[in-house]
Amino acid sequence: MKLSYRQQNLPFQYPFTISNGRTKTHQPALVVALALGPFVGVGEAPAIVYYDVTVEKMIADLESKRDLVEKFAFTEPERYWHYLHHLFPDNPFLVCALDMAGWDLYGKMKGKPLYEIWHTRWENTPVTDYTIGIDTIDKMVAKMQAKPWPVYKIKLGTTEDIQIMEALRKHTDAAFRIDANAGWTVDEALEKIPQLARLGVEFIEQPLAKNDWDGMKILFEKSPLPLYADESCVFEQDVEKCHGHFHGINIKLTKCSGITPALRMIGKARELNLKVMMGSMNECSIGSAAIAHFLPQIDQVDMDGPLLLAEDAASGIRFDFGKVTISNQPGMGITLL
Repeated sequence: MKLSYRQQNLPFQYPFTISNGRTKTHQPALVVALALGPFVGVGEAPAIVYYDVTVEKMIADLESKRDLVEKFAFTEPERYWHYLHHLFPDNPFLVCALDMAGWDLYGKMKGKPLYEIWHTRWENTPVTDYTIGIDTIDKMVAKMQAKPWPVYKIKLGTTEDIQIMEALRKHTDAAFRIDANAGWTVDEALEKIPQLARLGVEFIEQPLAKNDWDGMKILFEKSPLPLYADESCVFEQDVEKCHGHFHGINIKLTKCSGITPALRMIGKARELNLKVMMGSMNECSIGSAAIAHFLPQIDQVDMDGPLLLAEDAASGIRFDFGKVTISNQPGMGITLL
């Protein structure tokens, strides 16, 4: 195989803020391509500061083992993921980008879109939410009004959480999902969740710190709303830990190290009777296309990266009031811009 890559730094439409005051105006990412004969597969890994991941670090790791990445005798992506997992044990973001490219390459070699390779049909696909980042109440209302949508994901974790939601509810009948990004204590969550339930919230994502399993056990038993794990469920081994503490999990391809482990995580979650959501880390249409092919297998999705970014790096996904459609081309079905 022949490896190539590029850096990108795409601007957000609005500055993006979550709990603890973390704000960014651009999303840096690494885009990789694997060429084998006439076929080329692509993948994406966004750089996330609070996971201590930079594009520069991913490139340095990639260049240090470029020969090994290219020399693998590629036949199918699961074997390649295992090889990459051992090659880059401390860089799941990079493994994700390469695994994604491997699956895209495989789909093109087989002449089928990924969802068909996984023996699923394009039906009963969930709509994607649209995320409203933390801002002043007036600005959050304005962002929502500027993007009419059937379901919104609201970032919370402030002293004004209930006031924010009351203000938003005055301007829409849409469903709400809350992502606290580990921003609450147990007492705060117990106080806020019943109020949020009355405001038409569907579920709460990651209310407590990722390792507060004792606190989550309390919330699990008392919460009137379903609770989904995000930061508490990163890798495959985390799925079983969530049983009895959360009602569902949010799988993120970048964090779990790619498409290959995500497929296994869905299977394990179903065994444990956990709901499955798939989330994004502000990927453009490259990484978002990989998420889209999972839609027939999951219950909810947050894949609004291309909607939050002011620029994109690929085409092939369309959004129509939350409904996601993809091209029926082989692999992930995207075209680089």
